[in-house]
Amino acid sequence: MIRNLFKKNNEHEDLPIFWQNYAQSFEEKLPEKISEVRFIIFDTETTGFDFNEDRILSIGAVRIENQSIEISDNFEVFLDQTKFNPETVKIHGIIKNERFEKITEFEALKKFLNYIQNSVLVAHHAGFDIKMVNKALNRNNLPKLKNKVLDTAVLYRNTRIITNFIDRDKVYSLDEIAEAYNIDLIDRHTASGDAYITAIIFLKLLGRIKNKKELNLKDLMKIKN
Repeated sequence: MIRNLFKKNNEHEDLPIFWQNYAQSFEEKLPEKISEVRFIIFDTETTGFDFNEDRILSIGAVRIENQSIEISDNFEVFLDQTKFNPETVKIHGIIKNERFEKITEFEALKKFLNYIQNSVLVAHHAGFDIKMVNKALNRNNLPKLKNKVLDTAVLYRNTRIITNFIDRDKVYSLDEIAEAYNIDLIDRHTASGDAYITAIIFLKLLGRIKNKKELNLKDLMKIKN
């Protein structure tokens, strides 16, 4: 037992210090009250949708705490690219020689993990963004993300009145939900812009869900497809 405990406490000792600090942050138990939870709403812009071939161009994120968007605590990085897909430029607007300060994938991951720590991650169609980040982590010999994750597309669908006249399997785009909530699509298709739009949507969704019943983080995490 002592040997197993020692192994568990040192399972990340061969990984970089920033990963060890990230992993250690999960020793702190998350609050149960929604108002006390630190949510990080994030988005990635990528060269495409192939998890093996495509790469992350940028990551944008913003913090929500006490049910308020903390604009001053935001995150944005642009990654140096060896891969370039001109077909996606018309969507995200990031070109290979754009004059952004760019950093390596490894450095971007380091900054992102330092920023998120053990926060609950929120994204629209979160599975895509999480898998892209996990693929990048894998390429850099790092383990997968450990955070709890919420998907605004799933939360939105679960606030809808379900009837036989509504497609239960409909996938709602960020634009559709923003339009339904009268949210301006400022800086759409930039990682930081989409993260901010998603953050506004998330707050509106929390309001709708809480109107139905009192809930805590555990209840929120139970909301599935």
